[in-house]
Amino acid sequence: MADYPVNDPPAKAPKSRRRSEIATFLVLAFGIWPIVAVGVVGGYGFLVWMYQIIAGPPGPPGH
Repeated sequence: MADYPVNDPPAKAPKSRRRSEIATFLVLAFGIWPIVAVGVVGGYGFLVWMYQIIAGPPGPPGH
């Protein structure tokens, strides 16, 4: 049998760990993910631009 009670609530995280988790969240939320989002959107725009240079713009062909 187990030597510890099963229904004990988990111990609170120390303040330093909580502070580091908040700092990690802020770096991800306001630093890394916006850069990734701009890169993805910019990369997609670049691909569309290159495709249109090769295949021509969308729409019916000009006369």
